[in-house]
Amino acid sequence: MPRLHSGRLTLISGDIDGLQNFTDTLWQRLRQEAEEAFDRAPMLAPLFLDSILNQPSFESAVFHRVAARLKNDVVSQPMIIDAFNRASANEPDISLALRSDIAAVVERDPACERFIEPFLYFKGFHAIQTHRLAFWLWNNGERDFALYLQSRSSDVFQTDIHPAARFGHSIFLDHATGLVVGETTVVEDDVSILQNVTLGGTGKDAGDRHPKIRRGAMIGAGAKILGNIEIGEHARIAAGSVVLRPVEAYATVAGIPAKTIRTGGPAEPSRRMDQILSDLSYDSFTYTI
Repeated sequence: MPRLHSGRLTLISGDIDGLQNFTDTLWQRLRQEAEEAFDRAPMLAPLFLDSILNQPSFESAVFHRVAARLKNDVVSQPMIIDAFNRASANEPDISLALRSDIAAVVERDPACERFIEPFLYFKGFHAIQTHRLAFWLWNNGERDFALYLQSRSSDVFQTDIHPAARFGHSIFLDHATGLVVGETTVVEDDVSILQNVTLGGTGKDAGDRHPKIRRGAMIGAGAKILGNIEIGEHARIAAGSVVLRPVEAYATVAGIPAKTIRTGGPAEPSRRMDQILSDLSYDSFTYTI
């Protein structure tokens, strides 16, 4: 559950009251940032007003913003918002997930200084929320709508995530361009994935044929992970690697094909976001609300 901890946004266990407190603080901060942005860039007033300042809640604002980016002549913005509302009403986990996702972006991306940035502009955050809706639709008998959103997300956000793929909480899709995720993929909590990553199969195999990415892993830019293999907890996949075999927990792999170059690595590589195998610390990047 999202909480404030040691001056940073973190995700730890807590009760319902804790979640509500976080939600209230997040929504207040986002509105404050929108008001400040309105003053600095009045030419963008309709964006700040429609997306945030005229919305009644954080969930409504997220649904409105993502739908605004996905809408076209075939599927209207109100239709997408209605689908989001139906999904969140029937699956409360969606609301928790979108909060943890935006917290993950602010915590892990050193280029992100405000909540309003991923909320309004970052296609990785928008793409994962689109997928959460598509996943719900897929599992509730609306598969054509789910596939349409997959296709639309590919057009708008340059991500191609099959609606049946399973994602946990606190997912950070950094840049997101070129991400491809196959049908039977599983991505657990606290995973960070950069651009041009493929979580794919090895050919025409049927059934369970895609990777399983365990909690806390980090997948570097351009990495290809192919087949029904497990990437262990807190594993690190170096940029440009082609992974064809399972990776142990806390291991670092690199190369084509990928080989283990380190075992017993540091915890939480998904938070450190180190793709070049250095020991640079992520501790200097903080965000306080």
